[in-house]
Amino acid sequence: MAQARARKLFIQSYGCQMNVYDSERMGEILSRHGFAVTSRAEEADLVILNTCHIREKAAEKVYSEIGRLRRLKRAQSKAPKIVVAGCVAQAEGEEIARRAEAVDLVVGPQTYHRLPELIARLDAGERHIVATEFATDEKLAALASGARPLARGVSAFLTVQEGCDKFCTFCVVPYTRGAEFSRPVSQVLAEACRLAEAGGREITLLGQNVNAYRGKADDGRPWSLARLIAALGRIAGLERIRYTTSHPRDMGDDLIAAHGENEQLMPYLHLPVQSGSDRVLAAMNRRHDAAFYVDLIGRIRAARPDIALSGDFIVGFPGETEADFEATLALVKAVGYAQAYSFKYSPRPGTPAAERADQVPDAVKADRLQRLQHLLNSQQRAFNQAMLGTRFDVLLERPGRHRGQLVGRSPYLQAVHLDAGQARIGEIVPVVVDAIGANSLSAHIIAGAPVIPASASRSFGAVEGFEHTA
Repeated sequence: MAQARARKLFIQSYGCQMNVYDSERMGEILSRHGFAVTSRAEEADLVILNTCHIREKAAEKVYSEIGRLRRLKRAQSKAPKIVVAGCVAQAEGEEIARRAEAVDLVVGPQTYHRLPELIARLDAGERHIVATEFATDEKLAALASGARPLARGVSAFLTVQEGCDKFCTFCVVPYTRGAEFSRPVSQVLAEACRLAEAGGREITLLGQNVNAYRGKADDGRPWSLARLIAALGRIAGLERIRYTTSHPRDMGDDLIAAHGENEQLMPYLHLPVQSGSDRVLAAMNRRHDAAFYVDLIGRIRAARPDIALSGDFIVGFPGETEADFEATLALVKAVGYAQAYSFKYSPRPGTPAAERADQVPDAVKADRLQRLQHLLNSQQRAFNQAMLGTRFDVLLERPGRHRGQLVGRSPYLQAVHLDAGQARIGEIVPVVVDAIGANSLSAHIIAGAPVIPASASRSFGAVEGFEHTA
């Protein structure tokens, strides 16, 4: 009897690193149910749009892509099933089902573990299914029980925390991802071990508010993110650890200390402040002021002087004055960022800030954004320029654009281009920086210097033998 053809799956991921991770997990789940991932929507039997609701006009972009897929459906004799997943799905589930006839399934970010069951219902003839309940603990338990070691490259993402309880007045995350939930320690360590066994050398821990991590250990006691990182650092073969995104109010003393004590924790920290104005920060419900943030940065730099800092900034928040904006520029100058993300405020339906009457004109927002980005870009160029002639280790991740070239990441998360063969992917090599590009560095490997090969493992034991006294 001829073997059934594997159905083809296309996933388009929008937005944050959490969505990239979720897309990978959806692919893994469906691969166990007869689907093979393809890079072309045109040949797919199932198309998933994994959406993000943070950026401006996110929903409109999704509806535009649905329109393109609707035309694709009409043009093909065997029409693909269309799934809208992620945060737009959570925020506008019933509206998507009503407005977009071509969509077969709407599934929220805490419900995608049910995809095989939901697709089976589609196969049975059901249509326009909406599954947007919050079931974070059920989802993560299901993913852990069905997990298997699939390679995701030498650098991988690992979700440890989801949701947020902060309720910043501009943000939809508490409404689309739900309350804060931390994965149990055993789940995180088990997945990290599988990633390391599959060749992972670097793991980035993900969470909407990752430094609020309070996952329970087997004895029922919660671990902090710092304690989790200490345990991850003892996994054989895992050489580098990063985490994102954090909130200033959850930057505990033990996590600050970890940046100076844990050799696997890379000297890079993304710590959004959003504004330098205390008045605007209060209106945003950020729960900190500018002085708190600047003092916190000083404590972090005291623990790790060479740390590279990244941040998020919103300009033109409702009611923001020129004096408020000047306070943001002053904070940026006081802190000094290696890189940063900056955006014009855009209203999110259902959030308190969207209802305010004192919206800032778009022309004012555009002018302020240009001025802020000019300052941030100058700081990034200065940080990169300071790398010229310096020596550090680079994890070789993937082929570059040119023959015989590889691309890796510096400890400070910069892209680094150098000459090396593909067989060296996964190695951690010492380099010297030769040139500075607009968004990357060029370097050469130091001949004769010690290299950490891709097959290396740590000599001081795996997680099972780890005893923590904190």
